[in-house]
This record gives sequence, C-alpha cells and structure tokens, in this order.
Amino acid sequence: MNELSEEVRRELLPGEQVLWSGRPRQGLVLRGSDALGIPFSLLWCGFAIFWEHSVVTSNAPAFFKLWGIPFVLVGLYMVIGRFFFEARQRARTFYAVTPERILIVSGVFSRQVKSLSLNTLCDVSLTEGRNGEGDITFGPQSPFPSFFGNSGWPGARQQSPKFELVTGAKSVYEKIREAQRGSFAT
Repeated sequence: MNELSEEVRRELLPGEQVLWSGRPRQGLVLRGSDALGIPFSLLWCGFAIFWEHSVVTSNAPAFFKLWGIPFVLVGLYMVIGRFFFEARQRARTFYAVTPERILIVSGVFSRQVKSLSLNTLCDVSLTEGRNGEGDITFGPQSPFPSFFGNSGWPGARQQSPKFELVTGAKSVYEKIREAQRGSFAT
C-alpha cells in the first residue's frame, strides 16, 4: 500500500481501515484511442486554422472571422490541450479500498468524492496491460471506447467509476474481491 494521502484521509470514517490506497499514473499518457483521436484532431485543427486564415486574409465579413475562432480553439484543445487536462485530472485523483467501500477523490475544477459500497457492487472488471498496469471498472463498461481517452471534454463524466492506470492492478483487483467476500472483515 502506498502512503495514505491527505485527500483520502479526510474522507475516512472514524476507525475505518484502508486496505489499499494509490493514484493513477502521473504525467502525459498516450492511449490506444489516440490512434484515431490524434489524426482526427489534426485534421479538424488543420482545417479550422486553414478556414480562419483564409477568412482573415480575405475581405470576409467580421462574422465569418469570429465564426472560425471557436473551431480553432476546439481543434487546439483536441490536438494538445486534452493531454494536459487529463494529466491535471489524474494529478488530483486518489483511490482507496476499505473493507466496506471504494473511494475515489478527484476533480480539476471542484473536489468530487465517489464512495461505492462493496456490498452493492456487482460488476467489477479488470483490464490489465503487459506491464501490470491497468484499470478496474466498477459497473458496466461501455461497448464503445471513448474516442478522446477518458477525459474527453472538461467536466465530462465517465460512464462507470474506475481506478485508472493503477500499478499492480491485478493485486488491487484481488484485494477488492477479497473485501467483497468479507475476508478483511474486522
């Protein structure tokens, strides 16, 4: 178990014990979904910049010059901004497993706390990579992977809560399953 963060400690009930705590991998991350996301975002941004440049250098009305600005900004976010936003989001995310519940503390713009009772969790799934890092999803998974990674747009919500990019994901998954079976009952 990693050192317990103050963010998790603030959410614990009196006497509540922590079986595991951790954080997602930090820094910029490329995902499989970026194989489609990066070319699409480059095309979008390239066209938006081409449009805006063409309109600005021509005698077009001011409306057309202003019309392209949001498309350029969205394109820039899709090309590079989303990677930094997601890294910032993971930098402010903390996970914990107790004998009674799963805790996820996160939030870029505001603090969000998700507490999931182990007694009511019926669908817990593990997706593990070759290096042992992986995701543990609590609830049904979407059959469609997110086109822009897990963050998508600022403030967008994932379909099911998850421990994302966790080192030693299989051992964390096994601790959760043991806690569900009551092996850690105090």
